[in-house]
Amino acid sequence: MKIFQWMYDKALVWARHRHAERYLAGLSFTESVIFPIPPDVMLAPMALAQPEKAWRFAWVTTLFSVLGGICGYFLGLWLYEPVVLPVVEYMGYQETFAKVEHWFTTYGVWVVFIAGFSPVPYKLFTVGAGLMNMAFLPFVIASFVGRASRFFLVAGLMYWGGEKMQQKLRDIVDWLGWGTVALGGVLYLVYR
Repeated sequence: MKIFQWMYDKALVWARHRHAERYLAGLSFTESVIFPIPPDVMLAPMALAQPEKAWRFAWVTTLFSVLGGICGYFLGLWLYEPVVLPVVEYMGYQETFAKVEHWFTTYGVWVVFIAGFSPVPYKLFTVGAGLMNMAFLPFVIASFVGRASRFFLVAGLMYWGGEKMQQKLRDIVDWLGWGTVALGGVLYLVYR
């Protein structure tokens, strides 16, 4: 069954949509505050579908991700108790958020850079930076450098990989998709 290949082909078609860049901006912003899906999943197929715009897409993703991070910062600074804390408690993230607070105390601004570059949930660190009253300018600089490094790396890989990468991904996407489903099933059975 080639369901993942069909979805991959569809993602490349959607990546050429006339409003795709706006959707990328919206996803990048909301992921930095509340949304669980990282913008890489939209940036990569867009950079593959339109390699001549790969660097522009990386800039859009970076800019709106940092703007979303600033929003998250102010949520943590001004609205933690009335807005953020109930959501953290509802989702059962108290222990995770306590770790984030500890990392801020231990590593300072470096934790924002690492969160901006790595696949850990950046939104926890944007809100945490505001809650911990981190200096605003270092927060923005670390966010910008971390996010730009990540998104330009993704766009660059798609740009330089080009048609060969697009075809190779298309060839193996079903193996990757079903492998992910199987891994998810195993993890569910182990940790339920």
